[in-house]
Amino acid sequence: MNVLPILRWPDPRLAQPCAEVSGDVAGQAELIRDMFATMYAAPGRGLAGPQVGVMLRLFVIDAGWKTGDKTPRVCINPHILSASEDVCAMDEGCLSVPGVTAGVTRPAEIVLGYTDELGVAQRVALTGAEARIAQHELDHLDGVMHFDRLEPGGRAALLAEYEALP
Repeated sequence: MNVLPILRWPDPRLAQPCAEVSGDVAGQAELIRDMFATMYAAPGRGLAGPQVGVMLRLFVIDAGWKTGDKTPRVCINPHILSASEDVCAMDEGCLSVPGVTAGVTRPAEIVLGYTDELGVAQRVALTGAEARIAQHELDHLDGVMHFDRLEPGGRAALLAEYEALP
């Protein structure tokens, strides 16, 4: 396993939508291992393909590992099947924008469809941190950063704070 370099904003690849993963997903096994190694080393709870320069619709998450409850999940070609009307605002960090957080409002619960690392179609209901992390990573696959979810003044303030960091 290799720890991959994580792209940082304003790398233009972070603002580009990704292509679907096609063919046998087994061909992504090494990338998936490397993405988990990178995410844990960062340390983060999610990592999307474009954050490591891979412009494919693929992300890895592990919402519970920092609290001792490892729940690794590989999501290939993910999509939200449904989302709750109930929303939750929470500060989010991003490995590609280190040192700042953004208060983002998202659906509290989602049903996520995806293909797992074995090529099996999955449909899972996610709540809490796992729902938030999955939505954050899915945004990356569409070229959307967490600060893009803020109103213009909040976005500008967050980017100014980020640019002022050493």
